[in-house]
Amino acid sequence: MKKVWLLGFGFFSISITWSLYNAFVPFFLEKYVNSVALISFMMTIDNYFALFLQPWIGNRSDRTISRYGRRMPYLLIGMPLAAVLTILIPYHSGLFTLLLFMMLMNLAMSLYRSPTVALMPDITPEPQRTKANGLVNFMGGVGSILAFGAGSILYDANPALPFLVAGLITLLCLLIVARFIQEDRDGVNTDSVRSSLQAQENSAPLPDNAVIPQLKPARISLLKQLDRTTFWLLAAIFFWFVAYQGVETLFTLYGKHHLGLSEKAASFSLTFFSLAFVAFAIPSGWLGGRFGKKKMIITGVIGLTAVFALVGFAENLLMLRGLLLTGGIFWACININSYPYVVATGTEESIGTRTGMYYLVSSLAAISSPPVLGLLIDLTDYSVLFYAAAGSMAVALLCLFMMDGQRNGTAESAD
Repeated sequence: MKKVWLLGFGFFSISITWSLYNAFVPFFLEKYVNSVALISFMMTIDNYFALFLQPWIGNRSDRTISRYGRRMPYLLIGMPLAAVLTILIPYHSGLFTLLLFMMLMNLAMSLYRSPTVALMPDITPEPQRTKANGLVNFMGGVGSILAFGAGSILYDANPALPFLVAGLITLLCLLIVARFIQEDRDGVNTDSVRSSLQAQENSAPLPDNAVIPQLKPARISLLKQLDRTTFWLLAAIFFWFVAYQGVETLFTLYGKHHLGLSEKAASFSLTFFSLAFVAFAIPSGWLGGRFGKKKMIITGVIGLTAVFALVGFAENLLMLRGLLLTGGIFWACININSYPYVVATGTEESIGTRTGMYYLVSSLAAISSPPVLGLLIDLTDYSVLFYAAAGSMAVALLCLFMMDGQRNGTAESAD
């Protein structure tokens, strides 16, 4: 668990950067663009890179051989680039340079996001992965709280300050992860990798003191990973991220224009969602290990559907923040258990590949959700945002019920 806590700094840096990006970049874009739909589209341009890069990089990291391990080379390249480009965003000179910095920053983050996430199951035994995911997401949630809480204060003082701090934090987190996580020492799948390599080469048994990967693992097909359970699980992930990504991206504008909040109050309100997520991240991982990942996910989807539907009736700040607090608890039930569930439906050798698939569907949601919801807002008004999000969560629930029971039982038995 000590190694998982240290790995959590990688999630911390990702979370704080994304939260700041989603909270404050729309205000930069609003200076140049009037349409909410167009602003939402510009916020998702970066995800087109993630759509293609993250599955490919996740798959490639499964097959990478280096002195630093399978995943670490991608962190060593991507994190410094992302840090520098994050710092540059507020210093744009116009719409073109703003979009350029946005795309390059997110391109750099795509280089290391899947490998960072894949490190968790790499260093954690299967029965402990929901608890470990709770720990690392706790760290990520702390990053969101700092982004929305302290970030809103820094933004109020100087719009460049939160981005400068986020870039420096990313560099510090890279130093911590690279210093304390060593893949060949901390990995738990050495025996399975050894057996896999032995089977591929059809040679004599490898001695215990052999240096394992000097043989390149076989290519893992993305299409062969799509059994019935995986397909419907990924579909459910897509629809609940449609709801979540749309709300996260457009909430500050919703608070400003629909509820009449200041930019600072709107961004600070998201702290309540993140605070509840952090508080329930570790308990959610424990409950997922105790009662099953799917049961916790279904509980979260039902609860968050209800919360999003009720937000439309929130007429004051107290009620809004109370609902966001409740929503963060249900989001923890979903988010903490979903990634370990995706990994549990595959083999140990396909962890990076399935991590890429997980981010493929979340990137698809990030691409499609804000522009569609932004267009709905343009055609109607901001009140439609949370009703549309509730509808998308309901579709995700339907996809969960479409999963193959027998295959799902195999995944659940791993708990």
